[in-house]
Amino acid sequence: MRILLNGEPTQTAARTLEELVAALGYGEMRIATALNGSFVPVRARPETRIAEDDKVEIVAPRQGG
Repeated sequence: MRILLNGEPTQTAARTLEELVAALGYGEMRIATALNGSFVPVRARPETRIAEDDKVEIVAPRQGG
C-alpha cells in the first residue's frame, strides 16, 4: 500500500504501525510516532492499523545543539 512517511510517498506491506517501524529498521530505537496528525504511544503501535494514503510521522531523537 502507499502511505506518506515523513512527507515522502512510500510503499509498504506493513499493516500496523509496529510492523512499519520494524520494517524500517527502527526496532528497539526510542522514537516518536504519529498517524494522521495524532501521537501514537509505543504501547498502542501493535494494534494501530495503517491504511492506504495514511500520513505517518516517525521522529528519532537527535543529539547536538
